[in-house]
Amino acid sequence: MIKLKSEIKTLDTVNFKRWDDFVTAHPDGTFFHLSGWKTVIEKAFGHKTYFLYTEYDGAINAVLPLVHVNSLLFGNNLISSAFCVYGGIIANNGISYDLLDAEACRLAEQLGVDTLELRHRERKHPERPYKELYVTFRKNLEPDVENNMLAIPRKQRAMVRKGMEAGLTSTIDTDVERLHLAYSESVRNLGTPVFSKKFFRTLKAVFGEQCEVLSVEHNGQLIASVMNFYFRDEVLPYYGGGTDLARDLKGNDFMYWEVMRRAVEKGVKIFDYGRSKIGTGSYSFKKNWGFKPEPLFYEFYLVKATELPDINPLNPKYQLFIAAWKKLPLPISQFIGPFLSKDLG
Repeated sequence: MIKLKSEIKTLDTVNFKRWDDFVTAHPDGTFFHLSGWKTVIEKAFGHKTYFLYTEYDGAINAVLPLVHVNSLLFGNNLISSAFCVYGGIIANNGISYDLLDAEACRLAEQLGVDTLELRHRERKHPERPYKELYVTFRKNLEPDVENNMLAIPRKQRAMVRKGMEAGLTSTIDTDVERLHLAYSESVRNLGTPVFSKKFFRTLKAVFGEQCEVLSVEHNGQLIASVMNFYFRDEVLPYYGGGTDLARDLKGNDFMYWEVMRRAVEKGVKIFDYGRSKIGTGSYSFKKNWGFKPEPLFYEFYLVKATELPDINPLNPKYQLFIAAWKKLPLPISQFIGPFLSKDLG
């Protein structure tokens, strides 16, 4: 019997559907493995992508989305997946996994990057260093809306109720205008460069109904907004923010409840609160909702670097930059931010 050998191939548009069918069917597949990210990252940021897959007997049996982010300020890195909380190889068998892993390391060497970074939810390579920095928060949803409300710890539930009592309402936006306004104000206040409006528009255009924008209003005035990703039976609120009024009106608390409520009504079974850095405000906020942190394993293969990169707001060397950024007028931060954020993969 002739044994067929798995071939490593690079994704093209003709095979987008085959790739996505594999990702959707695989138990380790995530929204961030979908082929649409190739289009989004190339169009919005101009980064080179390498979406690799193996094929055996005419069928895809492993995939690896890679993004090359080469920045004078933030280093030269190959990442799966940049701008995403999850990534790494998903494969039907160990042979195909090892083929893609070896190819990723070979490509990293060829490109001369500082590091290859693979973002896993489980430890894959105990011999490789990883960042003990991030956790994710995921929770199974009850099929009944009210039971999900009662599952929220009492103090946090009271915050949601206050938003309701204040007369807040939610609506689904067809564009990203209000999302970008609320998000850019929120991240400016945190001292973080905002993504371009083009990025959000591209996400919405590429992912369609899988990418939904929910906005919160008070008497017709924007209070908060969030972009949510839907994949299989999961919802993941990803880019969100609030205006100055959000704190007093409990706008963010109400907003995430509305995402949960609407998701339950759609039959969604898992609420993925996404990634947070340990010890930060967002980490505490999500714990207050009764979610338990689960460690993320961002594993590195060092090429030119001798230590792990430390590009995050908790790094003391960025504190002066963050303090200055918080003081920028919003229009200036909206103009300058995208030139920096496009390299913060």
